[in-house]
Amino acid sequence: MIPGDTDVLIVIDVQNDFCPGGRLPVPRGDDVVPVINRLAARFANIVLTQDWHPHDHFSFASTHPGKQPYELVAAPYGPQILWPDHCVQETEGAQFHRALRVPQAAMILRKGFHRTIDSYSAFYENDRRTPTGLIGYLRERSLTRVVLAGLAFDFCVRYSAEDAQRAGFSVFVIEDACRSLDVDGSALATRAALRNLGIQPISAGDFA
Repeated sequence: MIPGDTDVLIVIDVQNDFCPGGRLPVPRGDDVVPVINRLAARFANIVLTQDWHPHDHFSFASTHPGKQPYELVAAPYGPQILWPDHCVQETEGAQFHRALRVPQAAMILRKGFHRTIDSYSAFYENDRRTPTGLIGYLRERSLTRVVLAGLAFDFCVRYSAEDAQRAGFSVFVIEDACRSLDVDGSALATRAALRNLGIQPISAGDFA
């Protein structure tokens, strides 16, 4: 596969807090960085996403007295996993991994900045109705094939892939450029969900 003018690489949340030593580390999350750097050199069109939470975000366990990380609470948009405080605006943990080299990225999309709603997908908030504006951006630039990489495979990459396909884009997930949190079997569930939608994970080696 050779990336063309209508392809876009969307790099999901390769931030310090999602890497070893961060507040919500994805196991071996930093392993994706050199893979993504190599891939990015082949793409003319790149979007970076960045989790960007206020300090009192609804999804933080610390904002729910008596609750612990990874417990579930009810939100207006459905069940919400509570997370350790992470990717708080203007903190080091919210910054991109220092070794990420994607200077040609034309857009940085910040998500999760509304205090009362979480945002996994690059395309919609977790209510699955409130758009981030990315669909319009891609369509205006006539980008039709979405290639996803980053963190975490079983949350933000999964939801981005599902929403991209529902929006009518052709979607590929580069599985060896992703890592999973794997909360209660979420990695296996993600593979099944993507398979059921006809989204087949591919390898970075599939790009010429």
